[in-house]
Amino acid sequence: MLHIDPESWVPPFEQLRTQISDQIRSAELPAGHRLPPVRRLAADLGLAANTVARAYRELEQAGIAEGRGTRGTFVVGPPSDDDELRAAAVQYARRAAEIGATPEGALDVVRAALTQGVPGSA
Repeated sequence: MLHIDPESWVPPFEQLRTQISDQIRSAELPAGHRLPPVRRLAADLGLAANTVARAYRELEQAGIAEGRGTRGTFVVGPPSDDDELRAAAVQYARRAAEIGATPEGALDVVRAALTQGVPGSA
């Protein structure tokens, strides 16, 4: 079941993308499974259709979903670790650009986080 937390600082499209990706990784949504139509899922979750469409596009860009025109969007398979890292990097790069960080500054922050370890990780 998908749920969007309107109080979260995480944008709704990212909450949706992450939840679907997690369900694909856990095989709850197996390869070949058809995802709900954009408009129906948007209505069910109280989101704009563009928000759901963006989440689906990001899943397609990560290579774990495939849009087949009017037939819908289908699960291709679970994301690899590289797919997940790439998706996280894209999100980070977008946010860094939004706040005006330079590429060098953004990379320095990532290097520091990797060197110091990430709180809450094992």
